[in-house]
Amino acid sequence: MMRRITKDTTIGELLAIDPEISQVLMSIGMHCIGCPSAARETLEQAAEVHGMDADDLVEDIKGFLQA
Repeated sequence: MMRRITKDTTIGELLAIDPEISQVLMSIGMHCIGCPSAARETLEQAAEVHGMDADDLVEDIKGFLQA
C-alpha cells in the first residue's frame, strides 16, 4: 500500500519513501532538495517557492510512484 502523499508531506518524508523521487523534483526545477532546510519544507511550500501548483506537484509524484 502506497503511503498517502499530500501537500503537507515534507521533502524529507518524500525522499524517505523513495529516493528516486528526487529525479521528479529536479526535473521540474527543484534543485535544492539536498539542502537541510528543504528536507523540512512541505510540498506546498516548495511549490509556492517555485511558482507551481501544489496539487499538480502531488499528482506528478503520485504518478511517478505508481509507474
